Amino acid sequence: MIFLIFCNKQNQIQDKTNKLVLLYINNRSNQSFMSTIPAYQSAEEALQYVQSNQRVFIHGSAATPIHLMHALIAQKERLKNVELVSITQQGIDLNSPELAGHFFMNSLFVSEANRVAVNSGMGDYVPVFLSEIPLLFLRGILTLDVAIIQVSPPDKHGYCSLGTSVDIARSAASVAKKVIAQINPNMPRVHGDTFLPFDKFDAAVWVDEPLPEVSYSVGANKMTDKIGKIVAGLVEDGATLQMGIGTIPDSVLKNLTNHKNLGMHTEMFSDGAIPLIVNGTINNTQKKIVPGYCVTSFLLGSRKLYDFADDNPIIKAMDINYVNDPRIISLNPKVTAINSAIEVDLTGQVCSDSIGTYQYSGIGGQMDFIRGAALSEGGKPIIAIPSVTSKGISRIVPFLKQGAGVVTTRGHIHWVVTEYGAVNLFGMNMEQRASALITLAHPDHREALEKSSFERFKH
Repeated sequence: MIFLIFCNKQNQIQDKTNKLVLLYINNRSNQSFMSTIPAYQSAEEALQYVQSNQRVFIHGSAATPIHLMHALIAQKERLKNVELVSITQQGIDLNSPELAGHFFMNSLFVSEANRVAVNSGMGDYVPVFLSEIPLLFLRGILTLDVAIIQVSPPDKHGYCSLGTSVDIARSAASVAKKVIAQINPNMPRVHGDTFLPFDKFDAAVWVDEPLPEVSYSVGANKMTDKIGKIVAGLVEDGATLQMGIGTIPDSVLKNLTNHKNLGMHTEMFSDGAIPLIVNGTINNTQKKIVPGYCVTSFLLGSRKLYDFADDNPIIKAMDINYVNDPRIISLNPKVTAINSAIEVDLTGQVCSDSIGTYQYSGIGGQMDFIRGAALSEGGKPIIAIPSVTSKGISRIVPFLKQGAGVVTTRGHIHWVVTEYGAVNLFGMNMEQRASALITLAHPDHREALEKSSFERFKH
């Protein structure tokens, strides 16, 4: 029998049998219990569960199991046609042509880690609302042979936390035929729907490595700062916030310090929220759904954020099919959903996931929150974008590029914000929308847009 005794360090004792037992000892209470579990293995041993022609789920964002993914890629020569499904990945690169034939990236949200692969025949993209991805697993539409996840070390009760990313990982781990866990002491123990028993894992690999970090203040400039101030001006006291990804949502948070009684119900939690929680601006007192707590589905930011979330009872990380359910979102008051886009046409169609036919990201949770906010009492669905790209190309356009994906339809659009102001398109006819959106365009592009509008509407 093998006894793994967890105090401050991990120790292993072996006897003649093959049965594995874990003995947990709580240093403070001197309580202990025993549970049958798999032993810690090397990455190479654990990954033998992955075989050719299987579908494998990979944990994402800050929970990307980098060590195991590098080890899996190193085993590519023994593997053929392994389908990898995931959302955003951090700290790995799956775009190498050398992976062709070994791995196929069937992405549920495209990111830098697999963008080239998805657009080159080494992969593809599944258009799906973030809130509905768990249904793909739970209903067997995408059956999972293996799930590779990253979790915190087991607590005194034998439970590991999914930590920074519950999102779609909880449902994936619940249905996968085999679960391989990367156990990392740097993964925070986050409260909520995060806990899995250690004996759920078919293989466990101890890896002490830093979590990926992201700074959304990088890339901020006068334009994004101005947009942040305009959007912050639309946020009312007592509002429930959903913040998308990027520098603009981060800038909005920096401009909310004088607001009162804000709440958080958001798919993503980043560093910008920390000062507002600490100073009491975000206190969640006005929320109707999980009042008193910041609700999120994943956290992505700096080590400061991960430390802040560690064992913090005010934060509840929950399954994405709950957090992003528009019916749940709409029950909170004044839901203010702040998201970005690649381009918006003169009728209010919003492309957020592609540049023409080039798949850049994904549908994600934008529509989940746009619709939830629209149905919320006093809610404000907001698309906030710079008026031009870094190359000076207008983001307000007469027509979306050929092949572009419509994420938010013109029937769902409400507020649009650029550095030149804010307009609410709800209730406007097509020509009125065009006129309003032209006021948000960069002055260098307004004349061309006005010409296109005249040609389309004949007056």
